[in-house]
Amino acid sequence: MNRLTGKVHSVHEWIEQLRNNPELMSQVTHWETLPPKEAVFAPFPEGLRADLRQALQDKGIEQLYSHQAQAFEAVERGEHIVAVTPTASGKTMCYNLPVLQRILNHPHERALYLFPTKALAQDQVMELQELADRMEADLKTHTYDGDTPPNVRQAIRNAGHIVVTNPDMLHSAILPHHTKWVKLFENLTYIVIDEVHAYRGVFGSHVANVLRRLKRICRFYGSNPQFICASATIANPKEHTERFIEQQVTLVDENGAPSGEKHFVFYNPPVVNQQLGIRRSAVLESQKLAAMLLKNGIQTIVFARSRVRVELLLTYLQDLVKKELGTKSIRGYRGGYLPKQRREIERGLRSGEIRGVVSTNALELGIDIGQLQACVMNGYPGTIASTWQQSGRAGRRHGTAVTFLVASSNPLDQYVIEHPEFFFRTAPEEARIHPDNLLILMDHVKCAAYELPFERGERFGSESLEDLLEFLVEEQTLHYVNDRWYWMDQSFPAHGISLRSAAQENVIIIDISNGSQVIGEVDRFSAPTLLHEEAIYIHEGVQYQVEKLDFEEKKAYVREVSVDYFTDANLAVELKVLHEDQEQHYRTFTCSFGEVTVNAKATIFKKIRLRTHENIGSGPIHLPEEELHTSSFWISLGEELSAGMNRSEMESALMGLSNVLGHLAPLYLMCDPLDIRVVPQVKAIHTKRPTLFFYDRYPGGIGLSERLFQLHRTLFAHALELMSDCSCLSGCPSCVGPIEEVGLTGKQRAMDLLRQMEPSS
Repeated sequence: MNRLTGKVHSVHEWIEQLRNNPELMSQVTHWETLPPKEAVFAPFPEGLRADLRQALQDKGIEQLYSHQAQAFEAVERGEHIVAVTPTASGKTMCYNLPVLQRILNHPHERALYLFPTKALAQDQVMELQELADRMEADLKTHTYDGDTPPNVRQAIRNAGHIVVTNPDMLHSAILPHHTKWVKLFENLTYIVIDEVHAYRGVFGSHVANVLRRLKRICRFYGSNPQFICASATIANPKEHTERFIEQQVTLVDENGAPSGEKHFVFYNPPVVNQQLGIRRSAVLESQKLAAMLLKNGIQTIVFARSRVRVELLLTYLQDLVKKELGTKSIRGYRGGYLPKQRREIERGLRSGEIRGVVSTNALELGIDIGQLQACVMNGYPGTIASTWQQSGRAGRRHGTAVTFLVASSNPLDQYVIEHPEFFFRTAPEEARIHPDNLLILMDHVKCAAYELPFERGERFGSESLEDLLEFLVEEQTLHYVNDRWYWMDQSFPAHGISLRSAAQENVIIIDISNGSQVIGEVDRFSAPTLLHEEAIYIHEGVQYQVEKLDFEEKKAYVREVSVDYFTDANLAVELKVLHEDQEQHYRTFTCSFGEVTVNAKATIFKKIRLRTHENIGSGPIHLPEEELHTSSFWISLGEELSAGMNRSEMESALMGLSNVLGHLAPLYLMCDPLDIRVVPQVKAIHTKRPTLFFYDRYPGGIGLSERLFQLHRTLFAHALELMSDCSCLSGCPSCVGPIEEVGLTGKQRAMDLLRQMEPSS
C-alpha cells in the first residue's frame, strides 16, 4: 500500500484488505477462488502458409492454443464448426486464420463476417487489417454498416475480400440488393458468425430467417459457403448452432487459453428490517463497492440490469469520485447512446484514461476494452451464461481479477446468492430460438419473395410454404404464374421489419432543451412505461423530463431538468385464452399451454427519491392500450385448493405465487426477465377458476412459456425451497413480494398452495 495516498497497488492487495474487513465480509455469502490456468499449446498446422506463420511470429505468437489449431484443421477439412470457449480466449483466431489462408491462396474468393453489433465489427476489421499489413498482402477488409459512406459502398461491393457487417445491414441493405453484390455471392466461401449465443429469442429467430434468405441467394449464384461460428459457453452450443444455421456442425470446445486467478464474490446487501425482510438497496451497495475499487486505482466495470439503473449508478459514482478522479473518468455505456459516444468510451477504456464504466449488457460481448481488473454486477444478470460473460470482462489472460455479484431483493437474485452451488455447479442455460414463429416467418417470406421469386416445391427452412404463399397471393402481395410466386407489392418489405422485435418500430427520443437533437431510442412496448408524459428519462447521467409522447409518430420530446427523483410506471394487464394446445391434469390443478391475447395499459407512475428510494408522489398515465397475440403456459387451481379461501385471500396467495414463480422462471430460460410476464387471475374468463398465466412478451411467442410448461415441476420445487429458506415472517421482496402487496398471510397461503400442488397425478 502507498502510505501517502492510502491506495493499494494491486487487486491482490485490495482483496486481502477486503478479507480483513468484518463489516463487508458479513455480507459475503460465498467466495469462490478460481485458480490460474496454464495455456495448452499446439504447433502451427502443417498446411499454414509461411507468410501467415511469419506474421503471427512478428506479433509474438510462436504457437497456437489447442482450440485454435483444432478449429483450423476442422475448417480445412470442409466442416461447419462452432468454437465455444470463454471470453478473451482467442476465438477470433479460430476464424481469421482459415479465412486468411483461403483468400491468400485463392484471391477471387470471398468471406462474409457477421457480428451482432457495430462495435464488434469495427474491432475485427482492425485486427484483420493488422495481420494483412504485416504480410504486405493486398487484402481488402471493409466494414459495411449504416456508418459506411455511400462513395465507399460501391468499392466494397466490387472488391471487398472480407465484408464485415451486422445482421440488420445484411437483412435490409445487402440481401434486397443482391444484384449489386454478384461478386460476393458468386465467390462466397466462408460465412463467419461470432457470438452465436447472442442470437436467441426474437432476435435469433429473425436472424435464422435472414440466414435462410442468404443461403437461398448463394444457391442462386452457385456458391455453397461454409459456416465458421464462435460462441460463449451455453448448455447447447452444437444443437443451437445447428438449429440456427440449419447445417451439421463440429463442436470445438476444449479451451487451450490461459487465465489469471479470479475471485468471484457473492454479496447480499444487509437486512435493514428483519420482520419485513427488507434489504439495503443493491444499487447503493454496488455503488459502495465500485467506489472503493475506483478510489484504490482499480479499473472497474459495473453492470446494471436496466437503462435506469445504469444512469442512477453513473450519477452516484461520478458524484463520489469527482474529487479524486474527475467525473469524465467514469462513463456510462448502453444501447441508445450514439455510435460516436460509444467508440470514444471504448478507446478511453483501452488507453486507461477512463477508470470506470457503468454498462448494460451492451459491453457483455467481446468488444476490446482492454485489461479491466474488477467487475461489479448490480443484480444477477438473469442467466448463468451472461454472468460468466460479464465477469470475463475483468482480468483477461494474466493477473488477478475480482467479480462481485451484488444481489437485489428479487427472488431470482436471492435464490442464486443463497445457493452458490446452483451457479457454480450447473451448466449454463440453453439458447432457444423459434424461427418458424408465424409472424417472423411471414416477414421473411415476404423479404425472400422480393429478392427472388419462389418456385413450386421450394422449402424455406423446414417449412413447406404453399399455404403461406397462397395467403400472400390473396392479399395481393404476390402474383402466381407458371409455378412461380413473384413479388408485386409497391413496398420494400425489409425496411419495415426490425430484427430486434416481433413488433416493429422504436420510439425516437428528441431533446428540445436547446434546439432539437436525437439522443436515443426505446422499443415500442417499453415506451408507455419509460416515456409517458412527466416521466424522468436519464441519459449519460443527465435527467430529462418527458414533455410529450407522440405515440402515433413514435417520437418522445424531452427537456433537461434537475430533480431529486426518478419515475417508475405500473402496467395493468387483461388476458384471454384463444386456444389450448396441450394440457396436463393433476389431482389438485391443471397445467395448460396455448394461445392468448393480452391487453396491456400503463396506468399510473410513481416518483421515487434518488438515494433513499422512498415514494414521494404519483400521477396518471393517459396512453392507448396495446394488444398482443402470443403463447402462454397457465396453471388452473382445482376446487379443493380454493376451498376455504375468500376472494381477497386467494388474491394475495396468487399474487405471492406469481411473484416468486415469475422471478424464478428465467433460471431455466436464456432470456431477460422482462421477456416473460406473469398475470394472476382470481377468476379466469375461460374456466372461472383461480389461474396463473405466464406469457411470452412477443407477438406469436418465442418458445419461452412452452419450455416452462415442460419444466413446471422443477419450477414449483425451487419456489417452495426459496420461500421456506427466506427469513422473513409474512413476505418480503426476496420471496413472495412485500406485505403491502400480498398481505400478512400471503406468504403462508402461497406456500400451502404449492405444497398441495405436488405434481403427483
